[in-house]
Amino acid sequence: MGRLRCTSGDAITIVGSFPPMQEGESLCITGKWQVHHRYGRQVAVERWERVLPVTEEGLKRYLSSGLIKGVGPVTAAAMVRQFGLASLEVLEQEPERLQEVSGIGPKKAAAILESYGKYREMQNVLIFLQGYGIGVGQALRLYRHYGPRAADRVKENPYMLAEEVLGIGFKTADRIACQMGLPADSPVRVCAAVLFVLRDAAAKGHVYLPREILLERVGELLTAPGEAAPPLAPAGHLQQLAAEKKIYHEATAGGEIVYAAPFYHAEKGVARQLQLLAAAPQRWDERAGRAALESAAGKESGLTGEQRRVLEQALSKGILVVTGGPGTGKTTTIRALLSLFISLKQQVQLAAPTGRAAKRVNEATGEEASTIHRLLEYSYTEGEGFRFLRHEKRPLEADVLIIDEASMVDLMLMYHLVRAIPEGCRLILVGDADQLPAVGAGNVLRDLLDSGVISAVRLTHIFRQARESLITVNAHRINRGEMPHLNIKNKDFFFVDEAVPDLVAQKVVQLCRERIPNYGPFDPVLDIQVITPMRRTPAGVDKLNRMLQQALNPPTRKREEVTVRGEIFRKGDKVMQIRNNYQKEVFNGDIGFISALDLEEGELTVTYRDQSISRAVLYNFGELDELTLSYAISVHKSQGSEYPVIIMPVITQHYLLLQRNLLYTGITRARKLVVLVGTKKALAIAIRNNRASERYSLLDSRLIQER
Repeated sequence: MGRLRCTSGDAITIVGSFPPMQEGESLCITGKWQVHHRYGRQVAVERWERVLPVTEEGLKRYLSSGLIKGVGPVTAAAMVRQFGLASLEVLEQEPERLQEVSGIGPKKAAAILESYGKYREMQNVLIFLQGYGIGVGQALRLYRHYGPRAADRVKENPYMLAEEVLGIGFKTADRIACQMGLPADSPVRVCAAVLFVLRDAAAKGHVYLPREILLERVGELLTAPGEAAPPLAPAGHLQQLAAEKKIYHEATAGGEIVYAAPFYHAEKGVARQLQLLAAAPQRWDERAGRAALESAAGKESGLTGEQRRVLEQALSKGILVVTGGPGTGKTTTIRALLSLFISLKQQVQLAAPTGRAAKRVNEATGEEASTIHRLLEYSYTEGEGFRFLRHEKRPLEADVLIIDEASMVDLMLMYHLVRAIPEGCRLILVGDADQLPAVGAGNVLRDLLDSGVISAVRLTHIFRQARESLITVNAHRINRGEMPHLNIKNKDFFFVDEAVPDLVAQKVVQLCRERIPNYGPFDPVLDIQVITPMRRTPAGVDKLNRMLQQALNPPTRKREEVTVRGEIFRKGDKVMQIRNNYQKEVFNGDIGFISALDLEEGELTVTYRDQSISRAVLYNFGELDELTLSYAISVHKSQGSEYPVIIMPVITQHYLLLQRNLLYTGITRARKLVVLVGTKKALAIAIRNNRASERYSLLDSRLIQER
């Protein structure tokens, strides 16, 4: 939504999808008048086109809008002083004259021209894609993925867009295909729908789908509301996809199930490889193993019987799972395992699913730890894209591999990991099986435990120091289905009672800005992390981020800012990387701070702190879809991290996500203080709801079959 001043002088409200825009730009729009119950009369925009400015002031704003790298307010003003209203003509027809402008040398002129050329190219693609009803956000994704070939790629095969471009769904691809004249009952359309439904199910955690559910969802996807379902001839289409080895189906006791090919191969491959790893031979005699065990136990004094059992099992088993809740000594156990195998002169590799988790285990053990992706050398190869360079033909160099936070490992990552483990290497998986499962498909850690085939040790003893913390005590109470102890004086677990969602959000902001910093030596930005179950609610991620940004990092003359797709990025903001970027070496979930913002160059710098080391990463404004504000984050994004203070709304409006494992995961992210804000009714609902969402997976059964 925005405000547009007409040539008549009247201001109107417009709604629709637009590219990044700045105040002062001119648009030619086509749309329909409508009356919104809250916002009144407005124009729903169907088509838009940028109009070149007709005043020098408008031209300055246009040039300095951040769309042309290297042209900020100062450079734009200098260009308009030099060329007046002919500035754009100079850019397009006499680019060599740019160096007549004070402050623009050959290097800067070349950068400006390159950026302007890309901008014009992008605009042409966006306007073309509008004709197929593609919104600006999706069009920008297509352009970033395909570049100037985006329009040609759309024409070639629109259904490939849903497969290749993050954020483009089947509905968008289908709308394009239908506008291009593809029949509703086309085999190409139906087969594309089948593959999309399976991929979509995988994104929700499922490795396969029962055949009936698959066909039902395909029918819903291909049928507009109020229309009769098209003739699908499902058996024929499934047979065609199976013949092409794009899907696999199996008969089970519960009926026929269908896999997308990658997940079928991954599930069978993980089961097969784990059984091979389980048979890893012992590389030391019993006497050396016993001496190493006693040495490791001596270095970590006070090991429990459970922890000693872990060491014993690690000596004799090729694969071992170690699980336990907070305060049960998982980190101490990892240190003892490292000591055990190092004393046996075994080469040990230590890894975790995320950069944050790897940093934590590195800090706790003093040993180098990496992400699993980095361990497997996931990188870009020209002509082949991103792939893992470690695999069965080029395995890891390790005798023992220890993976921490194993509950976060999904099926596909596990598949690539076990493929790269050399013969005879021991695999030890450490994690809390009661936390949320991995974001990707599968429930690997839980399946390994449920199979009964893989050796496992559950740590249950809560150490005395941990028992003194209500965070630990309450986490275990919640896990047992009991209400937590609340608001005990001089403890670390508090509850603020508030039922109205808008007031919950206000109290969260007040806690961050005033109450918690006054309660203890906690920095409101560095030490406090707000975690909330949902995004688009009055106390969700999006609303809280806007409120916390305003409260903790408000606009001032000294704080530069830029607005991209409606989100303000301001110098000093706390931001999160939301997808892996291997070129920049920043990863999904990494949190940093905007340390510099250059409107002239169209770029900003985010500083990420890795223990005592700070690393600055440069982003141009066109890459800001990789960042989001992170004063508040979702529970899923918090996995693998720890923060000094956690604030978490718990309200009935979050009913869909009021689950025991989600609440448990959220509060176990805190080291020093937890504050819940909401109602005891919502808290009780979450604790009673122990029905974890079912995930369709057969890894446990396949492990039994492979035995």
